[in-house]
Amino acid sequence: MDPTQNSSKTWKKEDSAGSWKLEECRKRQHVTPLVKDMEVKYPPIEEHGVIGNMKTLAMVTTMGELNYLCYPHFDSPSIFCSLLDAEKGGHWLIGPSNENEIRNVKQLYWPETNVLITRFFTTDGIGEVVDFMPVCKDQEHRKKLNSVVRRVAVKSGKFTFRMEFLPAFDFARKEHKVTIKEGGKEALFQSTDLEIELCIGGAVQLQNHNISKCGKNLLSDGIMLDFPLEEEQPSVFFIMNSTLKNYCPVKVESGHQLYDDTVAYWRCWCSSSTYKGRWENMILRSALALKLLTFEETGAIVAAGTTSLPETLGGVRNWDYRYCWIRDSAFTIYAFLRIGFTEEAKDFFTFLQSTLQRQQSEVSETGPMQIMYTIHGSLPPQEEVLDHLEGYKGSRPVRIGNNAGAQLQLDIYGELLDSVYLFNKYGTPISYQSWTLMRKLVDWVTVNWRRKDEGLWEIRSEKQHMVYSKVMCWVAVDRGLRLAEKRSLPLSQRDTWMLERDAIYEDIIKNGWNPKLKAFVSYYGSDSLDAATLIMPLCFFMSSSDPMMQSTLEAIQKPIHKGGLTKNSLVFRYNADVLHDGIVSEKGGEEGTFNICSFWLVEALTRVGVFYKKKMTEARYSLEDMFSYANHLGLYAEETSSTGRQLGNFPQAFTHIALISATFNLNRSLQTGTAPGTSE
Repeated sequence: MDPTQNSSKTWKKEDSAGSWKLEECRKRQHVTPLVKDMEVKYPPIEEHGVIGNMKTLAMVTTMGELNYLCYPHFDSPSIFCSLLDAEKGGHWLIGPSNENEIRNVKQLYWPETNVLITRFFTTDGIGEVVDFMPVCKDQEHRKKLNSVVRRVAVKSGKFTFRMEFLPAFDFARKEHKVTIKEGGKEALFQSTDLEIELCIGGAVQLQNHNISKCGKNLLSDGIMLDFPLEEEQPSVFFIMNSTLKNYCPVKVESGHQLYDDTVAYWRCWCSSSTYKGRWENMILRSALALKLLTFEETGAIVAAGTTSLPETLGGVRNWDYRYCWIRDSAFTIYAFLRIGFTEEAKDFFTFLQSTLQRQQSEVSETGPMQIMYTIHGSLPPQEEVLDHLEGYKGSRPVRIGNNAGAQLQLDIYGELLDSVYLFNKYGTPISYQSWTLMRKLVDWVTVNWRRKDEGLWEIRSEKQHMVYSKVMCWVAVDRGLRLAEKRSLPLSQRDTWMLERDAIYEDIIKNGWNPKLKAFVSYYGSDSLDAATLIMPLCFFMSSSDPMMQSTLEAIQKPIHKGGLTKNSLVFRYNADVLHDGIVSEKGGEEGTFNICSFWLVEALTRVGVFYKKKMTEARYSLEDMFSYANHLGLYAEETSSTGRQLGNFPQAFTHIALISATFNLNRSLQTGTAPGTSE
């Protein structure tokens, strides 16, 4: 099979791979000069691929620019972040020396891997860059690998490449020194806290005149060189290694073996998938993206690989997602378990159990469990604004750290207990020690569910009785009861739990329903619809055949200008003009539709479709329509803009989780004609 046919599209320079270049901007005469400048400097978020090694990840554009890498871990300071400041942030470019000669560009993943291939087509030949972060099947050896490998070759004819290695340590806040070692095959970059080396193999050699800032507004120098290659010449390897003692540098001589080992690892991992059905390629690519967001050392799972990619261009909704949210991780575990990946679930629960045990004596106002942790199990740092960075396309501020970690979000207990229940069923039966921890969490919920909170959407205004949070409190108690029943686990407070579970249910029906809108709403007394209420039938709180649920679905499906939350088949999380979330008004335009909500709509329609076949057809259309908003590699950010652009941090775990769940359940319903989960 030709790998270029796998989940790829042919990119034309005028409408794709170079779409952010100056010639395109000149066509947009109605755009202001400032916006034109931003279009030139910043590639669209969707024009990126991602590589990683379960320690960190890097983003690579369709023009061969590695423009984002935090190192050595997801939440470390950056080495390259020109995605957040094109002039200061630093990048590692390997692409054509003359972009004007390009006819087409293709970017694809080698089948069933996270090995990224970018091909440039010119009148003289075809140049190729293969990007990956080495991994291997041997776990102990894998722990010692933390390099970036870029293999450069000519597939046909001849090609002249340009290589620019321009690091900007600690989000462009720290200077560094550059030294080219004797022989011209290695360059050392020394900053105060980190040293990295660039190693080169093949017919390329560095000279002192290659040291340059390449016209960028950087604190320190980098390396730039042009080099020609022809079809018969061996590949050239560029490898970034760390001098940190925890990691073993890889040698350019082993470049081909590193590639083979990495491909073998990813294909072996994919072979564990138990999913066989419609849209299998989309499921597998989402699973591979989620795997890249796991931190293998501890078992933590990050919400996304990046920080401060905007939810609204030019706006202030720019958050740091490089932490482990309990909610996102629990949903990720659900997605992994659905398609047969149990080890990731086991690793996460080991991480969570050890984290909670360390903090048992530290129950705070926000409860025995924080909404998020760092990948090492500590509390995330407070938000810090990086004023010296202009932000993606001028979207400021750029933030590192996250203040939402101090919020009260009651829903996390339900999501966690639901994933524990499924892990107990499809993975490994939980231990007595784990049960005692879960029992303490549910006990806390039964006492505290009546409190107001900031909820799923992390509002920064006044706390409310969020309906979604109440539903998840019900889920927490319900799954606790089910666990005790299924496993005959000790539960002396069974009667109390049952009473509180029923009380939560009645409270939601009484206070969460808006008779005027004929729908469940965002919070008690609100006139704001909330797409999160679509999850009610998904978590078995309410049947999809219930008139209250069907009425809520109908209300959400109305166009947003008619009081609903939908734009065609895409769904807004809420109407920002009705629900005021405490974030200052945007200067850059409206927030996009939320991808996870669009997939939730698919699942809700699937469940209704068991009773009304027309809705099943609608569910399939909505799912396949959502697939068309993925990028050329099948990846998603958090939101989709009104022009079809991707917005928010990338790749976004939430979106890929919901894709797997919606696709899995729709496929099963189409095969069996029954509602998803009816046998559970």
